Amino acid sequence: MESGQKNVVMKENASWEDTYSLGFEMGQQAKPGEIYCLDGDLGVGKTVFAQGFAAGLGIAGTVNSPTFTIVQPYEEGRLPLYHFDVYRIGDVEEMEEIGYEDYFYGDGVCLIEWSRLIEEILPHKVIRVLIEKEPSRGFDYRRITVTED
Repeated sequence: MESGQKNVVMKENASWEDTYSLGFEMGQQAKPGEIYCLDGDLGVGKTVFAQGFAAGLGIAGTVNSPTFTIVQPYEEGRLPLYHFDVYRIGDVEEMEEIGYEDYFYGDGVCLIEWSRLIEEILPHKVIRVLIEKEPSRGFDYRRITVTED
């Protein structure tokens, strides 16, 4: 763990249901202005976590990764959710073009998939969610680590 981070939670052998449930719990506890950085390889469950997180905020509609639009706002929950997927970002300037600061420093909650790709523009205080698979321990095995900077 990097200096300045504190471990909030770590789940071993998290199933899809566990991943969704953790997202749901964190969505219920989310506060205005928080930024959640969601990282992990393709297919580890980032979108499942995001769907649980949105449900925890009271968002009933379908939640998918906004891979081609970069950001998808959801206003119908108890807090606005700004769901980013920056996988296709070629340059951080693209984030400036969509006005990321309005989202990052607004009254809603940001959930950013592939956040490591835009590390240089992230605020100092974020909540990091890392989802990792370990194929040697089984196809469905995943470890979820949540830390707060």
